[in-house]
Amino acid sequence: MKFIVNSQVFLKNLQAISGVISGNNTVAILNCFHFQLDENKLTIKATDLETTLVSTLELDTADIEGVSEVAVPAKMLLDILKSFTDIPLTFSVDPDNYMIDIKAGEGKYRLAGMNPETYPVLKKGDDTTQIVLPASVLVNAISKTSFATGNNEMRQQMSGIYCEINPESITFVGTDAHKLVRYRRMDIKSEETSSFILPKKPISIVKNIILMSKEDVDILVEYNATNVYFSFGNFYIVCRLIDGKYPNYEAAIPKENPNKLIINRSEFLNSLRRVSIFANQSTFQVRLLCTEKELVISSEDIENSSDAKEKIVCEYEGDQMEIGFNAKFLMDMVNNIDTENVMMELAHPSRAGILFPVNDEEDLKENILMLVMPVMLNAN
Repeated sequence: MKFIVNSQVFLKNLQAISGVISGNNTVAILNCFHFQLDENKLTIKATDLETTLVSTLELDTADIEGVSEVAVPAKMLLDILKSFTDIPLTFSVDPDNYMIDIKAGEGKYRLAGMNPETYPVLKKGDDTTQIVLPASVLVNAISKTSFATGNNEMRQQMSGIYCEINPESITFVGTDAHKLVRYRRMDIKSEETSSFILPKKPISIVKNIILMSKEDVDILVEYNATNVYFSFGNFYIVCRLIDGKYPNYEAAIPKENPNKLIINRSEFLNSLRRVSIFANQSTFQVRLLCTEKELVISSEDIENSSDAKEKIVCEYEGDQMEIGFNAKFLMDMVNNIDTENVMMELAHPSRAGILFPVNDEEDLKENILMLVMPVMLNAN
């Protein structure tokens, strides 16, 4: 096997798929990239058995002699590629022992490859359902929901992003039982109703690859009972879905919320950041006192004799109310809203608060709802 490739193009593609390689696998072959040469097309794979990422490169010069496949140690290859400027590289693989020679200008380098026979084989699942998503929609869905997912290994279903597709819309949900985000698109739908849970790590890698490409391409998404497949550009990603039933998230969303607060997003976020510094650093509790024309944000840490209070102009309809939240959870929500103003709907100090972006014009395609659970207020 012999081929010539541009160093920067090669590095970019390898880095895009390398996130799935942990580097400390007990199975040595999983610490490698798998190269397969077919005429002038080089297919590169990386996998951790649960997720497989594939990148394909069209080469100007390639020649198959003896072998068309080899497993290449990922860390060593990435380390040497990072040191090169934008130059052509020549790779040669010895068919007898899988030794790999790399020529770069006047430099020559050799590393030991591995027999690719034991590298996991990528098989396409049967009975898949297809849907096409614009890249921007998938990136938004992942960005808006992934931060709200949990990390509890005992509740694996809540560690992923729930995807629900039906004839009316597609919905993505992330929750850890303390906070919840529902991202819905009414302009994307399917004749069939289906749902599945996407694992957070591989779906974040998918998002990063999309952002790296800097193109709003259409992404083909195929799924069945066990796996989901993403195809776009020169990338192909397969990941195993999370088993189990997702909790009934709709039941957690209060339906009647008569108290409505509208506030400038930036002012609200900055005030929360400042006031939370003076909160108890184990609970991060802040108080929101909602009145007709102003929102009072306060915190107190009795153990350290510290407290803070700020007032912000707002629009508020409803009964005066004081409610407590974990400042970190609330800031996560506000930080992931893009509009100038934020609306918060409240029903009672013991019930969840719901946040919405406030758009100047109603967006009939997109609907975002963020929910954060309250915390019990300490008596003053």
